[in-house]
Amino acid sequence: MFHRTLDPFPKDFLWGAASAAYQVEGAWDSDGKGPSIWDAYSQIKGNTFEETDGKVAVDHYNRYKEDVKLMKEMGLKAYRFSVAWSRILPKGEGEVNEKGLEFYENLIDELLENDIEPVLTLYHWDLPQALQDRYKGWESRQTADAFVEYCRVLFERFGKKVHYWITMNEQNVFIPLGYRWAGHPPAITDLKRMYAANHIVNLANAKAVKLFHELVPTGMIGPSFGYGPMYSYSCDPEDVLAADNGDMFNNRFWLDVYCKGKYPKFMLKQLEKNDLAFEITSEDKKTLAQGKPDFLGINYYHGGTAKQNHFETGKRSDKSFSKVDPYLMQAEKNETAPEEMMFENSSNPYLKKTEWGWEIDPVGFRITLRRVQAEYDLPVFVTENGLGAFDELIDGQVIHDPYRIDYLKKHLLEMQKAITDGVEVIGYCAWSFTDLLSWLNGYKKRYGFVYVDRNNQEEKELARIPKDSFYWYKKVIETNGTSLQEEE
Repeated sequence: MFHRTLDPFPKDFLWGAASAAYQVEGAWDSDGKGPSIWDAYSQIKGNTFEETDGKVAVDHYNRYKEDVKLMKEMGLKAYRFSVAWSRILPKGEGEVNEKGLEFYENLIDELLENDIEPVLTLYHWDLPQALQDRYKGWESRQTADAFVEYCRVLFERFGKKVHYWITMNEQNVFIPLGYRWAGHPPAITDLKRMYAANHIVNLANAKAVKLFHELVPTGMIGPSFGYGPMYSYSCDPEDVLAADNGDMFNNRFWLDVYCKGKYPKFMLKQLEKNDLAFEITSEDKKTLAQGKPDFLGINYYHGGTAKQNHFETGKRSDKSFSKVDPYLMQAEKNETAPEEMMFENSSNPYLKKTEWGWEIDPVGFRITLRRVQAEYDLPVFVTENGLGAFDELIDGQVIHDPYRIDYLKKHLLEMQKAITDGVEVIGYCAWSFTDLLSWLNGYKKRYGFVYVDRNNQEEKELARIPKDSFYWYKKVIETNGTSLQEEE
């Protein structure tokens, strides 16, 4: 679809950047914080790249004022961060740690004083270890109840200061990696347990949204979902059908529950046929129906390409994508799973890849925004989008990252086209503001606008050094996006 001119970004558009508690804060056991599942998991040899962990991370806990000062210099309108549940409730439930609340209140106040909108994520993968030990984590409805009480503490404390809230970050990533492929804690490989745990998270999400609407009626809340459009490998109708199946497994199975309050019948039938059905009570159905969000958070990195499954073609691709790519569901060889009979993922011959093997697809960003707007009719908040790369520090003070600028520019222009198409976009939070700990890739995979001088083995001085992309994004914000087209 061609536009002779593009609509300007809204005057109140929230140009932002993002982070997550475990990846930036450090101070893993300071001021009464309890251990999370990631604090425990990262201490087991071989679980993370070169044994990296978040004990110090980039020390945002002690340097948040320095970081917010840089955000102010950049001109950020919004900063998305997550709260570490075990910093608020060291045991996951029960006694509240006032020191933990004070840290986040100080951060929120610092942001507000610098005219930066705080965007608070309630859960970004760091479940309190106590709940994993006590209830088997997300396999128990008691953990969902504990999550709601944790949310209540934050809603009551920060409800008048924070307008935008995120419930779950990328449920479609942390559930499969944690319960199917054992790439994240609790490192389980059991499909039936995975689908059951996923249902518990859906209940927790819906209950939190309902409570929020009761306690913070003027605020807005929604989940952040790692969305990727599914393409058909060819115009063969069998490939088109495979892409539709892939979209159902990778996107709609999760989003329909968030936005429509119920599971797609298609998916429930496939799970039942494969003995993967989970308990859905009449009360559960009522709960899910009461959890409609105010907006949909979208984390976009890439989509996927599907083709007819090997049972029908008699051929199977040698390469499996599931463990390599957390955003694409696909059965492993010799694994009995619903996807096995429905579709296979394939590389897209039209797309280049990052140094880390992820396809680069700016147009897919526009397709994503168009599809979720059409299907769910909710405002969209882009809560993650960015490029992980190897950045080189030159003479201890300069980082040239034209590849990141090029990546972000192309994606932002596609987002502007989507806005011109009619999509309502609240804001855009690039991933990430500073460099941070990449969950399983240590500190080599850098996403930030601000370089943090540390590596996998040494923390060094943790100096903050703005990259070229920092100043480029600053101009984008100053001009409310008009500089994007001026560069063309």
